[in-house]
Amino acid sequence: MQTILGANGQIAVELARELKRKYTNDLRLVSRNPRKVNDTDSLVSANLLDAKQTLDAVKGSSIVYFTAGLPPDTALWEAQFPTMLKNALDACRVAGASFAYFDNTYMYPQDARRLTEETPFAPVGRKGKVRAAMASMVLEEMARGVIPVLIGRAPEFYGPGKTQSFTNALVIEKLQAGKKPRVPVRDDTRRTLIWTPDASRALAALGNAPDAFGQTWHLPCCDDRPTYKEFVTMASQVFGREPSYSVIGKWALAAAGLFSKQVREIQELLPRYEQDNLFDSTKFKRRFPEFEVTTYREGLELIRREWSGK
Repeated sequence: MQTILGANGQIAVELARELKRKYTNDLRLVSRNPRKVNDTDSLVSANLLDAKQTLDAVKGSSIVYFTAGLPPDTALWEAQFPTMLKNALDACRVAGASFAYFDNTYMYPQDARRLTEETPFAPVGRKGKVRAAMASMVLEEMARGVIPVLIGRAPEFYGPGKTQSFTNALVIEKLQAGKKPRVPVRDDTRRTLIWTPDASRALAALGNAPDAFGQTWHLPCCDDRPTYKEFVTMASQVFGREPSYSVIGKWALAAAGLFSKQVREIQELLPRYEQDNLFDSTKFKRRFPEFEVTTYREGLELIRREWSGK
């Protein structure tokens, strides 16, 4: 049995589809209020902050995927994320299950260096420190060698459905609403974005490749890395809009943060938008040469078709 912890988010939903499509009919989805993705899914309601509930949810699993998310609330991340992860790792150790951890890039330096699996952690801000501590916890478990462990790490998302990201909120959803897109900080730095279904398909491939364990993997992205100017122009063409947008400056965002908790919560991420973001997924592409990465235009076309079909 393969089990997804934190099964209601966009990554988990696409992961469940891919696992059923290619790897197993025996799939368990775990969250506080789990919902079936496939007809054959089994559901377990559990609070990952509770060690016993987590242990019961993991029992009988061969592979466990940790895709749990929390709202962008720093205090909540500090209070809950490490406990959830510890409970999951402890439960997998008892169950003898392999562990696949879905990670982000908050712990990386926010500069223009090329980011590989070997890049040292240099978190900026409290959320970055939480994610660095969590990744370190998983690496320690990997080094312990009691159970097979891997990390699949993704940069910023863009994607269909309810994908939550700067790019979806400020560009794609604005175009869908007939409004002018907005770009954070600068429009001339290169971005690396991952199509959310690609991230999920890649995590499923890693979890079902025995030789992938004991390693960190950057999940596969396109290599062309457009600037926001180029991305907005492409998205506008796909949605049949004029390629017009505005740039939200760092100081404007800082001022908005005085009045908006949501804006304050993203302040620590802003330095990454002042620099090129060069996330390198060469390692994955060499191991899985048959994996087809969705191009930016293909992804945008899929979003447009999904949106126009509603």
